[in-house]
Amino acid sequence: MTSQLTAEIPAGDTAPDLAVHVRGLQMSYGDRSVLCGIDFEVRRGEVFCLLGPNGAGKTTTVEILEGFRARTGGTVTVLGLDPAAQPARLRERIGIVLQECGFPRQARVGELIDLWRDYYPHPRPLGDLLDVTGLTADRNSPVRRLSGGQRRRLDFALALAGDPDLVFLDEPTTGFDPEARRRLWTSVENLRDLGKTIVLTTHYLDEAERLADRVAILLDGRIKIAGSTREVARLAALPSRISFRMPNVLLSGAIPAPEGIDLTVRGHTATCQTRNTAVTLRALLDWAARYRVGDLDDLAVDTPSLEDAYLHHVERSDGDPGL
Repeated sequence: MTSQLTAEIPAGDTAPDLAVHVRGLQMSYGDRSVLCGIDFEVRRGEVFCLLGPNGAGKTTTVEILEGFRARTGGTVTVLGLDPAAQPARLRERIGIVLQECGFPRQARVGELIDLWRDYYPHPRPLGDLLDVTGLTADRNSPVRRLSGGQRRRLDFALALAGDPDLVFLDEPTTGFDPEARRRLWTSVENLRDLGKTIVLTTHYLDEAERLADRVAILLDGRIKIAGSTREVARLAALPSRISFRMPNVLLSGAIPAPEGIDLTVRGHTATCQTRNTAVTLRALLDWAARYRVGDLDDLAVDTPSLEDAYLHHVERSDGDPGL
């Protein structure tokens, strides 16, 4: 069953707080259905992440929103415009960061950004673009001398040149090292601080959990679940994991194991899974007090993450095509 955490909106009503409004979106290539009537919305000023494995329909969905691909059916409104009917007006108000972009290698960073600014009626000041993307020190650097992370920040600067209301980020950190990824995350957070709406696609679940206000998981051409990262993780109904360092007296068999709790021991670490964290924690602490074990060293509770929920839904979809 599809789970939706978005408010229902009457047909034709795009609501002033919505940047994107999609209802019943369908896309087919011949006899092959890629999108099977999906519904979702993106609120103004939020980071919305579209997740899904390769072939799920993410790229097709984003291309329809950007006005580069005509849909087969359904209604789509982006910034109050129909992307298929008003693509030129829409592109004046959006920015796009593709997975890979090519630049003239001899051009300097500031010159290239200024060139892009000339394409728009109300461009953002050059100094602001350099500052928000962390390129101020590279203003006079030739493109050919930029690192991969610097080139990615240049992608951002060009996408922001027209001072867009909505920015599309397609797999923005693919191939990045950890430091470059975190710098780009900071750039995305700067955009949100500026009030920009961001639609993000990524295969990195930690990236989505760090950046997204809300996510939607797209599988087999359908939205399986949508909501905040915490809501999506919670609705997967996965157990929490409790771990602690095994007391020596328990390892030696001098005291019994906690009753009703299935402990798994690896080395000196004991773990258990539970769907009622509070009850299990109380039982463990009562057991430790009863047998004078003392504090449970390294006690930790790990709640289900977005990655756990995502993998849960992908595995169910693989095992049940009708999900």
